[in-house]
Amino acid sequence: MSTPAGSPESFPPLQGSQRALGTLALALATFMNVLDSAIANVSIPAIAGDMGVSPAQGTWVITSFSVANAISVPLTGWLTQRFGQVRLFVASITLFVICSVLCGLAPSIEWLIVFRVLQGLSAGPTIPLSQTLLLASYPRHMAGTALSWWSMTTLVAPVVGPLLGGWITDNISWPWIFYINVPIGAVCVAIAWAIYRDRDPGPRRVPLDAVGLALLVLWVGSLQMMFDTGKELDWFESTEIVVLAIVAAVCFAIFIAWELTEAHPIVNLRLFAGRNFTLGTITLSLSFALFFGSIVLLPLWLQQSMGYTATWAGLALAPVGLFSILLPPFIGRIVGRVDPRLIATVGFVFFALVMWMRAQFNTEASFTTIMWPTVLQGIAVACFFLPMQPLIYRGIAPSQMPAAAGLSNFVRIAAGSLGASVSTTMWERRASHHHAHLTETVTPDHPAYRYWLEQAAAAGLDESQSVALLGRLIDQQAYTMAVTDLFLLASILFVLLIAALWTLQPPGRA
Repeated sequence: MSTPAGSPESFPPLQGSQRALGTLALALATFMNVLDSAIANVSIPAIAGDMGVSPAQGTWVITSFSVANAISVPLTGWLTQRFGQVRLFVASITLFVICSVLCGLAPSIEWLIVFRVLQGLSAGPTIPLSQTLLLASYPRHMAGTALSWWSMTTLVAPVVGPLLGGWITDNISWPWIFYINVPIGAVCVAIAWAIYRDRDPGPRRVPLDAVGLALLVLWVGSLQMMFDTGKELDWFESTEIVVLAIVAAVCFAIFIAWELTEAHPIVNLRLFAGRNFTLGTITLSLSFALFFGSIVLLPLWLQQSMGYTATWAGLALAPVGLFSILLPPFIGRIVGRVDPRLIATVGFVFFALVMWMRAQFNTEASFTTIMWPTVLQGIAVACFFLPMQPLIYRGIAPSQMPAAAGLSNFVRIAAGSLGASVSTTMWERRASHHHAHLTETVTPDHPAYRYWLEQAAAAGLDESQSVALLGRLIDQQAYTMAVTDLFLLASILFVLLIAALWTLQPPGRA
């Protein structure tokens, strides 16, 4: 069967400088997208301080972007057909840059969250479209090489993000973590439009599952808001949380019923009939939620409890890139010859080890002690994400791959966002629990308290200064004990997920 005229496959591969520049533009677009999901992590305390909210509320800046991004990913297929892949790619980058500027100019946390939602929505199509355009730029026999170069940006960005975000926050100001997208985005748009504008299959009218989209936004948005605000509103003691829970549950139930009967569903839920796809997506999403929750918690703890600046918190997170950049080419060569469940198991074991090492942290932990688990986490990342792909997509027909990839990524990104919210909520609750126990001895007639006052007086502190210092030390200890509790729980859960991993059937040689 001949290739239809105007389809992506009907355009010949690019040559020479055009291909090099096109690859650069597509890689930069991906880099900017991934960078923006990582760069804000170490800046949350500074953003929260400027906006007059708690660091826990500041994490909405991360979760709002992730949820909006997850919602827009399933729309990529429809938007591509409706507007054309090149037009959509250029429009997505342009809107992303505009929203980045608005994020930097936001006058309040509410407006910042609104602009981050818009930024996440515009970012959704960027990564899948950059892959599509990249593969169309190279001959088929060079597809692996093209994707390996492209994937380097997705691995470098999480390393550069915390470093760059920390340096900008400490030396300039946090709005510039968003403004730096302007020159990168301008270069991407200029090159992509110049090279790819005549390689667009063009738009065509396709039906939109508007009801499914509305239900998706309602149940995901309500669930995320419930997790983000629950800790402040005392959970189900609050009418608002009860309403959000009901809306999420009802819309989710209707969404499932609607998508299973809709002729053109926005999310093809029938893919979950495949055992590997269902169990693989669940395993991937749960592990990503644990991973994402940990990389949100660690810089918060370092800055709130350990006195780290944003720059040093970024440095503590950066070593993850060492092995996550070096190992993927090797894993890519062996994944077709070795059972990917074995490779993924190595990843899970290293994740469990990393979380266990972090569970041993205390308030005296040195920078080296904190950094080493991050170095090992690079091995976990490299051995985990790549081998999971052939396991998840085993038995999926080529014609269903775009829908399967979109659905799997939607569940993974949404799980990561919820993981961040749940982690910060549990951290606050565990810290309150430990604080209550630690303050049981802070009474005027307790010998330990009297001894503390005597020692503080000998150091030249009056009683009010002694009490204030003791309060800060108790807070530091409580939050440290809480974060190590969560790391220990994550370590146990990663071990349990190994069993889930081996329920998957191995992929065929193809």
